[in-house]
Amino acid sequence: MFRLITLSFVTIILFSCNNQPDYFKNQSHANVPDESITKGQALAVQYCQSCHALPDPSLLSSQIWQKGVLPAMGPRLGIFEYQFQRYINSLGDPNVSNYYPSQPVISLEQWQNIIDYYTSLSPDALPLQSRKQKIDTNLALFTAAIPAIKYQDPATCFIAADTFKHSIYVSDIIKQSIYSYNSKLHLQDSIKTGGCIVQLIQPQNTGITLCNIGVFTPNNAKAGSIQNLTFKNEKFQLQKKAVYNQLLRPVHISEADIDIDGRKDYVVCEFGYLIGAFSWLQNKGDSTYVRHVIRNVPGAIKSVITDFNKDGKPDIVALFAQGDEGIFLFINKGNGIFDTKEVLRFPPSNGSSYFELDDFNHDGYPDILYTCGDNADYSQILKPYHGVYIYLNDKHNNFKQTFFFPVNGCYKAMARDFDNDGDLDIATIAYFANFAHQPDEGFIYLENKGNLTFQPYSLPATRQGRWINMDVADIDGDHRPDILLANCSVGPTINYAAYNWKKGPPFMVLKNTGQENERE
Repeated sequence: MFRLITLSFVTIILFSCNNQPDYFKNQSHANVPDESITKGQALAVQYCQSCHALPDPSLLSSQIWQKGVLPAMGPRLGIFEYQFQRYINSLGDPNVSNYYPSQPVISLEQWQNIIDYYTSLSPDALPLQSRKQKIDTNLALFTAAIPAIKYQDPATCFIAADTFKHSIYVSDIIKQSIYSYNSKLHLQDSIKTGGCIVQLIQPQNTGITLCNIGVFTPNNAKAGSIQNLTFKNEKFQLQKKAVYNQLLRPVHISEADIDIDGRKDYVVCEFGYLIGAFSWLQNKGDSTYVRHVIRNVPGAIKSVITDFNKDGKPDIVALFAQGDEGIFLFINKGNGIFDTKEVLRFPPSNGSSYFELDDFNHDGYPDILYTCGDNADYSQILKPYHGVYIYLNDKHNNFKQTFFFPVNGCYKAMARDFDNDGDLDIATIAYFANFAHQPDEGFIYLENKGNLTFQPYSLPATRQGRWINMDVADIDGDHRPDILLANCSVGPTINYAAYNWKKGPPFMVLKNTGQENERE
């Protein structure tokens, strides 16, 4: 097992040295007693590490620790108010009864020790990201196309290609509808879904299965569902009865015969908020499903089902992106039982956003492409460790970081052979990019130059939107993988671009004009 270490833990004892860069210096808490810091470190190891990877103070600025992260953590230790500051909590939410300790786990003096540890050994400001290569904006491989339909404040949270019908599906947070466009980007149909569709699967060409998060904004209600959408005379028909209801903010579903009984089951990432779960729904064969929890924590954001150990049973790889962030391998032992292996673990400040399995070195073993960049949390600050990572498989399902490309607020990366030269290139989007100073990192194309070296490109047209989701597919049947981008213009941001996304298109298609790829 390998763990991502963005900044070595030993750097925390070096901040006082004169040879440290300016961004490592902490002038705002220079007079905090060493004794309190030492006690705070021991308490952090004991209490913070019990829930997630122990965060290094250097991962965030002292102000973010003091004003953002620690006040959010206090209630989890039974501390709801400190130094005349009332900490935000969900005590009044009936969905999370008995979530918080009935009594403080630590004393107020100990809480101050933890505050001193994190605020004194963290920098006053984080360093800015540094790239060796400048983003080239002359990306000739793609041309941008947008639909004729435009409207104010597009809030497209999801986009996907229909591989059977050469159509595009998009979902809008505000309108709570799903729309279908043809390959020429003309609107074909739409239907209300009673919630936000954030993902779908296509088990057949006669219909699709929808993952309905319910309420998009963070909450603890069991308002999510799985729905079936069929077609009649090429028009949407939403089935009145959901496949399954009362899910905790589901954000991703996968389909496989988990128990090998001949029926398709669902694996569900119930991201939740304070509560959530990673579960599977057992198909009982009479249109009913039984829910089984695999890992009873919130934050599951995506799963991939594959037979990792080649024993004939479907195993699951899943990314958890909240609190205890990491990639986990669930080995199917049969009868609904899984062995759990932590493949990669990340600090809770990472804001993990996406992963997929790809074979970058052509050795026949799946590698991991991973992104982090979610900044819709308590630490809304540009972070130098946000970006795109590649972890190579040592052929024993152990993974080691071999590539990092910094992208502020990176939300997704998808690897395909876009230029048909035999290796995997990478398309990336960033929802929390440094738009004011680096507007082109909202979309970056990384061309593979060999030996895990990549040349970054972008194109000015992609500045028109703030891309929260992306898909890759041959949308027009020309055997070239195209890129689909979803513009969600209404979310919180750290800074703004010169272009007004709220007047931008609901989505954009980057049509591949390169060499025809017969393998697609």
